[in-house]
Amino acid sequence: MDLVVSILYALIFLLTIISINLFRRSPHKNLPPGPRPWPLLGNLPAIFNSKTPPHVTYANLARTHGGLMLLWFGHTPIVVVSNKAAAEEVLKTHDKALSGRHIPSNLNFSKEAMETSLVWSDCNDYWKQVRRLLRTEVFSPKMLRIQEGVREQKVRELVEFMKSKQGESVNVRPAIFGTVLNVLGNAVFSKDLYDVVGGKGDVVGLEFLIRELLVIGSTPNLANYYQFLDRFDPQGLRKKAFARLQKVDKLWEPIVEERKRERKMNKREECKDMLDVLLANNYNDAEINNIFLETFGPGSESSSATMEWVMSELIRNPPVLARLRRELDKEFGDSKVTGSRLTNLPYLSAVIKETMRLHPTIPFMLPHRAVETCQVLGYTIPKDFQVHLNAYAIGRDPEAWPEPNTFRPERFLESDIDYQGNHFELVPFGAGRRICPGMPLAMKNTPLIVSTLVHEFDWNIPGDTPPEKLEMNEQLSIALTKDPPLCLIPKLRRVVS
Repeated sequence: MDLVVSILYALIFLLTIISINLFRRSPHKNLPPGPRPWPLLGNLPAIFNSKTPPHVTYANLARTHGGLMLLWFGHTPIVVVSNKAAAEEVLKTHDKALSGRHIPSNLNFSKEAMETSLVWSDCNDYWKQVRRLLRTEVFSPKMLRIQEGVREQKVRELVEFMKSKQGESVNVRPAIFGTVLNVLGNAVFSKDLYDVVGGKGDVVGLEFLIRELLVIGSTPNLANYYQFLDRFDPQGLRKKAFARLQKVDKLWEPIVEERKRERKMNKREECKDMLDVLLANNYNDAEINNIFLETFGPGSESSSATMEWVMSELIRNPPVLARLRRELDKEFGDSKVTGSRLTNLPYLSAVIKETMRLHPTIPFMLPHRAVETCQVLGYTIPKDFQVHLNAYAIGRDPEAWPEPNTFRPERFLESDIDYQGNHFELVPFGAGRRICPGMPLAMKNTPLIVSTLVHEFDWNIPGDTPPEKLEMNEQLSIALTKDPPLCLIPKLRRVVS
């Protein structure tokens, strides 16, 4: 036993000496500024001992060290981007050099799996091919028009559920999540996955498995901070994630096989969803599974969280809600909200943009990696350094946004700023090569669902809580969600036809 303790102390001493040399004698010169790292631990104590969530802690550190800041997570260097100027350099000027991916140890199952991942692979030929297919066919304007009727039908099911709950307190997020999941299910393989109207919820088990996978994938992992631990999977996170992945693949295996049979029998003459497109382009089962998972994973959770934040800000700001209702009443009157007319609603668009600025549901973009050494804002980012973009800090950058912590949708009526990767002070979907390929669908869903709920229902907070006292705390787990969840009492406002 004494020998084991002695060896342990010797290893700690050796790692400490290595850490001191690593931090103080780095071969790289002119690195971005940052807080002084501790031996062995780097800046981990400053992050994990903070009383604020990581995205807020990073934003606070950036006020001292600047919009391009270097942190050390154990032995792992991470460059953090926190303002518009640095974001534009990373996502536009040096987009190609910084477009690589760092794959977290939790999800690094195999080289083959990562090379056919749209999310985690570098910008290789396969990645370019899939991105092109998604842009030109799956999420093309033509396909989105074809699926518009289905989206509107899923939203009507949400309305029926809310009608059945009049006078009761309803947790808004699960109902919206189910609607989004069904929209995605129909866009991917023309199937519902969630019982919204009947209130049974997740009928196939996908919600639970996806959330488990996302939680495991985002769990802090020692192997991400100390690379020599990667092969050992010390916390068993990679093993757990792989087990869930296999279960998820089995959920849609029968759907894929049925569709293959239909296509052989010429029952699918045109491509109506993602699965049709993938099979028509000869993608194999492993590739289809990867694309499905990476569509459902981030899409359903982040979209439903965004809509919960929009509804929360509207309830908390009655003058904004009243102005939005006037716009909706003028456009639709006693008619249902339809997707084809959403472009006629500039104030709705401003409300959604302002919500995404203040409450980006993915506050940290997926980690970029430098595929080559480059100079950003006069500092060196060496090859293989990670680059993390803090969308939360960028959206509250006082140099880009007057009164950055104030909810004021009118600011977007006075500018042409959008979220499509052209303006680097607002990057909820990223920008450049790594911009979210599902953005066109997400920005069809969000305005359709929000405008319908606002147009057809009045909403009250349970109890005697005045709107301005609505709690707006944040919880960062899978996405940045409201804590506590938004619970409201619906009351039918108008009967539409």
